[in-house]
Amino acid sequence: MIYISSMIIPTIISIILFIGIKEKKSVYDLFINGARDGIKVVFKLFPTLIGIFLAIYMLRSSGLINFICNILSNITKLFNIPTEILPLAIIKPISGSGSMAIATEIMAHFGVDSNIGRIAATIMGSSETTFYIIALYMSSVKVKDGRKIVIPALLADLASIISAIIIFKIIIY
Repeated sequence: MIYISSMIIPTIISIILFIGIKEKKSVYDLFINGARDGIKVVFKLFPTLIGIFLAIYMLRSSGLINFICNILSNITKLFNIPTEILPLAIIKPISGSGSMAIATEIMAHFGVDSNIGRIAATIMGSSETTFYIIALYMSSVKVKDGRKIVIPALLADLASIISAIIIFKIIIY
């Protein structure tokens, strides 16, 4: 398996070169043009990424996430949902790396086989970094009004998180 996985990239590159030579295309020039276009995309998306990372940092360092968790903890206690997963549920739509850090903290503190650890893992697998994806797609196609995209996407995230908790509680318990 290690041999096969180490040969995948060279095989793909060889196939691309073979097809390019067979079709009498300038493979190197096509590569350079693709790299140039890739750099343009990076520079176009860079301000959006900086804005997202700044917003995530401000949310975490300002204490707003803890404040929201305290408010929502009464609701989660009512439905017997562990309040320890609230920071993960809040950060997951915003940041993949931030949610990974929170999930790692949850699993280090409670254990990967604990109920809270399993719910955290299910949330990580069933939801998306919505704001990150929307910001990248909207900036790349220059969409100005994102309200019609954000609300359904957040509702889908909420549904995936609630479904993860419900499915975990029904199947595992």
